[in-house]
Amino acid sequence: MTRAVTLAILVACLVAPVSDAAPRDLKIGVIAKSSSNFVFLPARRGAEDAARALSQKLGARIEVAWLTPDREDAALQAATVRGAASRGLGAILIACSDAGPLTPAINEAVEKGVAVMTFDSDAPDSRRFAFYGADDADVGEKVLNELAGLLSGKGKVAVLAGSPDAPNLKARAEAVRRAAARHPGIEIVEVVHHVETPQAATAAVLKTHAAQPALAGWAMVGGWPLFRSSQSQALAEDLKQRGIKVVAVDALPEQLTYVERDLVPVLWAQPTYLWGKVGVETIVDKVLLGKAVPQRLKMDLVRVSRENLGSWSRQLKSWGFTGIPDEYLRRE
Repeated sequence: MTRAVTLAILVACLVAPVSDAAPRDLKIGVIAKSSSNFVFLPARRGAEDAARALSQKLGARIEVAWLTPDREDAALQAATVRGAASRGLGAILIACSDAGPLTPAINEAVEKGVAVMTFDSDAPDSRRFAFYGADDADVGEKVLNELAGLLSGKGKVAVLAGSPDAPNLKARAEAVRRAAARHPGIEIVEVVHHVETPQAATAAVLKTHAAQPALAGWAMVGGWPLFRSSQSQALAEDLKQRGIKVVAVDALPEQLTYVERDLVPVLWAQPTYLWGKVGVETIVDKVLLGKAVPQRLKMDLVRVSRENLGSWSRQLKSWGFTGIPDEYLRRE
């Protein structure tokens, strides 16, 4: 190699552009279904914690913008996604209230260079690059099979199913139906939809109790009525008086009292803090570091009962949750 060629190579190396994978600033918009649905608030904390940790580790400025509507509104979610580029967002992490209006909005954002990842509730036909959440068919199976065991395989059951438009909840409710068909003594008498707030969910449950006096159990594919509301005491008393068995999804601090009082013997917990943490970590891997990431990342559920109430309570505290009774934290 001649001296001139060697010199040219050295100069080229010195002036070569920085690799696309090098850390740089990134603003991530997090859009959950609604801020009034308490189950999504841990996701915000997880996203913000991950952004701080990764900013320090990578020497980059990673920022999280919480863009969740106060009330569930798929049209508002879609408008926010469409405006992502003008907001200076490089990526979006979204739980889709309705895949219909959100699929074209996600595709438009991707066309403008915004990376989109979904969590909890997917838009599988969109150009999102990855989804992180529970296997909804598995969730429905777990809830119904657990409930069938509590009922010794016999009884009238209702399904509490949240929004009729949410694809993840529809999949869970359908899985409950399929699982019930394998238990000849279990009869699904009603699938109950409602606004996803504690007050609306509790009102729907109490209304169903009045309409279905022979009801033996609830398969709740979300834990909405187990958060505090003005009707919480009425719900607890009604469940106890009627002896209705309940299995529900989610196990956040306010819901644990139902387990302790044996009103809800089993909760299938989604580690909802990880929606934000894993979501931001995956986006950073993809967008900033140029890594290949799986298209689907499965969230594993945790079975919570009185037997592991202590260890689960300590896990929640480690994620920054407050309001957990000391007696739960001291349990083995």
